[in-house]
Amino acid sequence: MPASATQTLRVAVLADSDTRWKWGSLTANRIAPPNSDISLDGYLLRGRATPTARQLKEVGVTADSLREVTAVEFLRAMEKESYDILVLSLVGGGVQAMLHGLARAWHGRAERPVVVTGYVGVVYEKLADGLLLRHGADLVLANSRQDADRFREVYDGVGADSSAVTEVALPFLGGDAYTGEHDRNDPYTVVFAVQPSVPDNRRDRDYLLDRAIQHARFHPNREVLLKLRSKPGEHTTHIEELPYQKLVQGKDLPANFSLVYGHMGEVLDRTDLLVTISSTAALESLHRRIPTVVLTDLGIREGLGNHHFVGSGCLASWEQLDAGYKPVPDAEWVARQGVAAEGSYETAFDAARERIAKLLAGGDMPALKPYYTPETAPGYLPGILARHHLGPDGTPLPGAPAADKEPGPVRQIVRRAARGAYRHGVQRVAPVIRRMGEL
Repeated sequence: MPASATQTLRVAVLADSDTRWKWGSLTANRIAPPNSDISLDGYLLRGRATPTARQLKEVGVTADSLREVTAVEFLRAMEKESYDILVLSLVGGGVQAMLHGLARAWHGRAERPVVVTGYVGVVYEKLADGLLLRHGADLVLANSRQDADRFREVYDGVGADSSAVTEVALPFLGGDAYTGEHDRNDPYTVVFAVQPSVPDNRRDRDYLLDRAIQHARFHPNREVLLKLRSKPGEHTTHIEELPYQKLVQGKDLPANFSLVYGHMGEVLDRTDLLVTISSTAALESLHRRIPTVVLTDLGIREGLGNHHFVGSGCLASWEQLDAGYKPVPDAEWVARQGVAAEGSYETAFDAARERIAKLLAGGDMPALKPYYTPETAPGYLPGILARHHLGPDGTPLPGAPAADKEPGPVRQIVRRAARGAYRHGVQRVAPVIRRMGEL
């Protein structure tokens, strides 16, 4: 392609955790219109889950610039910078606050970025709440046909414009398809992909850990890997109060059982069986046609998220796996989940690309209009905005962090110390207090 035919787009991604940075940055690359290169600026929203350097490296996505900001600092940056596309990869309340803040920041501007948002994975709880908090973006991405249908039903059901809903797929799918053939000397590998918040109690987490260890003992010719999301002291999208690294201490581990970190795609490269409770890793695995099991040991419950996999053909227990059970996924169910195992993945983002291209070529952009306003949700919206130091009209509240200048060395040290103390309190002190309250 001649260099003159390539258009460079300026894209910004605002994310509040390692998982959402992964989704947002990869989405930005997937949805860029054809014949375009992107210049990617990353903004990390300061909070308990702000990713560490190790977590960012593990995601494997590079940006032309990357900096940590408060909500108000980000909004002031958006007043000064000119972007073509802005991806809001945040929890629902964060998206809503930014939509109102951006509407104020861009008031009266004929040109503004195309604003995109969505979900990082399976949507199995708070469907209406999360969706309405994301309403107002130009594109609300749905990771599957099933999600797109549900999203439109919610918006239409409350009288909100549903035209922003755009079907895509999870942006981090990829890798070679599993063939079951072993041209390597590695043993049959079982990967148990654990989650930070599911299950949420020590008894159940100990049980699952013990069953994985037992599976390794029952099958000494297999390699059993416990795939971890984060190291102690790090946060992900969800808080992990009982990390498996601690639970495994003192246990008698067989030689074929080990703990691993790293990029999920690289771990799947050597996986013969993926086991999880309800992780999005199951969809990554299914995309690559790797045998995948969603555990039923603790029941099939909404609180675990494994209810989402009803009808998938993937539900099974450690007891069944110990006995040699091999799952066979339901092709129709897989097709509705945006897994694109049949080879349609490369075209899954075409609708989003076409929509963005039309918006960029259409001239003046309309003002952002979220469903929630001081008129429609006067008892809900102000609290959401206040958490990000914004008033009911999206204006920064008095005393909100300034972004007029870069913080000096002393301020940077104070920030790091305060952030470290906050994260320590969230992960170490708060769980202890909660457990004491249960005595």
